[in-house]
Amino acid sequence: MKRRQALGLFAASATGLLMGCANVATAAGSADQGPPFRTMSDAAADKLMLLGHDPVAYFTQNDAVAGNPAIQAQHLGVTWRFASEANKAEFLREPTKYMPQFGGFCSNGINYAVPWGAGGGPNTWRIYRGKLYVFGGQASRDQFEMDTELNLQRAHQYWDHEIAGSNPLWVRYKRLVLRVPHYKSDAALQAEWEARRAAGTLPVMPGAPQVVPSAP
Repeated sequence: MKRRQALGLFAASATGLLMGCANVATAAGSADQGPPFRTMSDAAADKLMLLGHDPVAYFTQNDAVAGNPAIQAQHLGVTWRFASEANKAEFLREPTKYMPQFGGFCSNGINYAVPWGAGGGPNTWRIYRGKLYVFGGQASRDQFEMDTELNLQRAHQYWDHEIAGSNPLWVRYKRLVLRVPHYKSDAALQAEWEARRAAGTLPVMPGAPQVVPSAP
């Protein structure tokens, strides 16, 4: 009995902490743009966002463009890298326009309440409804886009109420054990995607080539 009560108190405290952190993130700005942030480090920077890609170039060049290590800026405690001084100035003028959603974590991972995976390179990003989403790989992006609106709704719910402002490692380990109700394995998702591709029922996303049937 005492052990169950202790576990219950621990769970309640942890839940309160996560909810409180999420509220702080919301008060500080756009909660779906972090913190927490998915970062990496290299010889020129710690806590580097987007694997070193230029956040502005996705919008202005429709491409994943590597930033110049000599052109960097700090914003919200992390490092952003740019291909030009002009892009750096534009980002600093309106950062929330260019920052990735969900702190730069894989959007498909956030759909399952698992803050994990990097993105931002070729085939691992998408601008949708004017916002930048990144993914841990092309397969993750493809699977997310089987039902973008539903998956975005779920991702925003988990981000806002469970992940924003939290310790992402703690949330990740928790959700790798306590799976969300709609969880599917990578193998199951890939099989579903292959079946939908074979049936010709995959949605055409912005920027994706439309396949036009040839004339008989």
